[in-house]
Amino acid sequence: MAMLRNLTTSLLKYEKLVTTEARAKEVKRLADKMISMAKEGSLNSRKKAISFIYEEEVVDKLFDNVGKRYSDRTGGFVRIVKLGPRLGDGAPQAMLELV
Repeated sequence: MAMLRNLTTSLLKYEKLVTTEARAKEVKRLADKMISMAKEGSLNSRKKAISFIYEEEVVDKLFDNVGKRYSDRTGGFVRIVKLGPRLGDGAPQAMLELV
């Protein structure tokens, strides 16, 4: 779970991330939940996000910028683009990016 929290924090911080397909699917699910909480904007949502995301600057960015950017969108905030196999072990890679 710590790895998924770290990947979600990195995705929200840099707005783009390259990882394996299996991890990408799980991170997409978690990042969509975080962005939905940011759209709500309540104090309880912010506290839940702070307890999940490692960096407080990322939580501020999420609630101040990203949540407002997707205020008219109902879902599907993260896009998964398949990249092909990794050179070292052949694991399928995917790139996650905020839409």
